[in-house]
Amino acid sequence: MAEKHIPGTGGFMRPDEVLDKLDIKKGMKIADFGCGAGYFTILLAKMVGKDGTIYAVDVQQSALESVEGRARIDSILNIETMRGDLERENGSGLTNKSIDMVMLANILFQSKSKDAILKESKRVLTKNGRLVVIEWNDNAQFGPKVAYRISKEELKKIVKDAGFILEKEFNAGSSHYGLVFSL
Repeated sequence: MAEKHIPGTGGFMRPDEVLDKLDIKKGMKIADFGCGAGYFTILLAKMVGKDGTIYAVDVQQSALESVEGRARIDSILNIETMRGDLERENGSGLTNKSIDMVMLANILFQSKSKDAILKESKRVLTKNGRLVVIEWNDNAQFGPKVAYRISKEELKKIVKDAGFILEKEFNAGSSHYGLVFSL
């Protein structure tokens, strides 16, 4: 990946370096839940190639419009933006067992309905699908108030209780940790 700094990430995370740690293959179908401005979406779309699809899901229309604009600038045609409420049943609008990977980057700390988001993730993942979760470190100097953050150990328990199995942990930058789960 050639991009040095992704505008809007504040330098807290390098999405290109994070994605290089994951086993992303051409042709994959990936859902970027809570995609925001598309810091992961755009890079994922390039990685999966023209035979893959990225589903950028967010509750905010402005976030989806940002993704669409960035995709147009880069002539990326394999992103489908979808407005969805991940805290509601079937809230992503995706088909059951249709997604190879779900990305949850800086999403769970914002929600009081973490279980609902995990349930939706599980619903859309294929049998061999993976869930990637990236959250703020407890000791990060910037970011949300410490009271809102989820410790790595607490997050492992929440996701395990939702029926996932921890596959690996990785450093997602100076302010974030990453976890990969399977079903």
